[in-house]
Amino acid sequence: MTNEPARQFAVDLAVIGTGIAGFAAAVFAANRGLATAIAGNTGALAYTTGYLDLLGRRDGGGEAIDDPWQAQAALSEAEPRHPLGRVPVADIRDGFTEFTAFLGRHGLAYTAPGERNLLALTPVGTCKRTLCVPATMASGPRALASRTPSVIVDVEGLKGFSGREFVANLGPRWPGLATRRIAFPGLPRGEVYPEVMARALEVPATRRAFADALREAAGGVTSVGVPAILGMYRPDDVHGELERLSGLTIFEIPTMPPAVPGVRLRELLEQALPRQGVTLIPQQKVTALKFDQTGAVLDLADAYGAIRVRAAAVILATGRFLSGGLVARRDGIVEPLVDLPVTQPPSRADWYGERYTDPRGHPVHRAGLEVDDELRPLGRDGRPHSERLFAAGVNLAHQDWIRSRSGAGIAIATARRAVAAAARLVGPVAPAVGADGQGVRRDANATPGAV
Repeated sequence: MTNEPARQFAVDLAVIGTGIAGFAAAVFAANRGLATAIAGNTGALAYTTGYLDLLGRRDGGGEAIDDPWQAQAALSEAEPRHPLGRVPVADIRDGFTEFTAFLGRHGLAYTAPGERNLLALTPVGTCKRTLCVPATMASGPRALASRTPSVIVDVEGLKGFSGREFVANLGPRWPGLATRRIAFPGLPRGEVYPEVMARALEVPATRRAFADALREAAGGVTSVGVPAILGMYRPDDVHGELERLSGLTIFEIPTMPPAVPGVRLRELLEQALPRQGVTLIPQQKVTALKFDQTGAVLDLADAYGAIRVRAAAVILATGRFLSGGLVARRDGIVEPLVDLPVTQPPSRADWYGERYTDPRGHPVHRAGLEVDDELRPLGRDGRPHSERLFAAGVNLAHQDWIRSRSGAGIAIATARRAVAAAARLVGPVAPAVGADGQGVRRDANATPGAV
C-alpha cells in the first residue's frame, strides 16, 4: 500500500457486491445510462452451476415447481414481504430477458425464460428445476425429456464428476444412458482440473483432438454429455465447433464447485461491464460507507492505494454469510458495513430446528435486511436508513433461497427493481432497454471518471 492520495471517482450509482445481484444491477444500470461503479471481493459466483433459478421448490414442503410464474404470483399473495413478492411477474420476466440477452451478446448465450421450469442435470445425476440454462447445457434437459440414448463422457483424473455415478443415479429414468472415460488430449496423466481443460479447449488443435475422442467414445449414439469444460471465453463458439467437428449433439453438465460455469460467468461480466462504461473495482471490499444530503462516499483500497467513490445512490448487494454481507456472532447476526438491523430469530437457540432435515427449513435461513417497497433498507426506527441506499439479492429477509431454489431469481428481480428506484432518485436517464436488452448511455457526461 502506498501513501499516494486517494483515487476518486464520481458516479450516479455505486453497487457493492460482485455476486449475481451486484453484477445484474450493474448490467441494468449501464443499460439505463447510469454512470456506475461496482466493487466487491470474489463473491460466490464460482460456486454456482451457471443455472438461473426463479423458483424451483416451495418453502415448507419442498414440493417441486413446474410453473414458476404461477408459483411467484401465489408467493406474492401469501408472503408479500418475500423479496420476490415485492416484484410484479412482468418485471421479473423482463429482468431475466434483459440479463440473459446481455450475456448472450458477450458470448454466453442462455435459453430464454419460458413458461415452465426446465429439468436440469446436476453433477451427481439428479435433476433440479430451473428457469434458464446456458446454451451449452440446453441439449441435456431435452435429451432427458425425450429419453434420447446418450453417453456421459468423463475424463481420467477429474475429480468432482463421475460418469458412473451419474448413470447409476439417473439411468433408471433415462433408458439407453451409458458412460465412457477418456484421457484429455495434451495433458499428462494424473489429476486434471476443469478450468485447465476449459482454457485448453480454446486452442484449435485441442478441440480437434477432443472432438475425435468424443466421437470414438460415443460409439453408435449421437448425444453426448461432458463435464462443463467447453471453453472459458466464448464457450458458445467452442461448443458449436466441437459439435461440427464430431457430428454429435453435445451438452455440458456442471461439475462440483468451484466450477467452470461460475468462473466463466464472473470473468465474462468482469470483461464486458467496463466496455459498457462501468467502473469495475474487483477483488476489493468496501471498508466504509457514509451518506450525506447529496450522496454517499465509499472508501476502499487496492495494491495501488486508497480509492474513494462518490455516488448519488448505492445498492447493497453483499450477499449472506459466505460473501460477508451478513456476519453471525455469538449474540446475533449483524450487517457489518452500515450496521443495519437484521431481522432474525429472537435468540441463537432459535436459529435451527431439532432436525437438520426438517422439511420446514431453519429460521436462520430467512434472516436478513428489512426493506420497504422501493428496496430501501430500514433502520432501527422503521424508516429508510437513507433515501439513497437500496438493497438487492439474498441479503434480504423473509426468504430461504437455498431451499426454494430461488437465488438467481431473487438477485435479478430485486436488482432490477433497485436500479429502477435509484434511477428515479438520480434523475432523467436513457429510455429503458427493450426485450433484446439493448440500452443507450445517458450522455457523455455520465461516463464514470476520476475527479
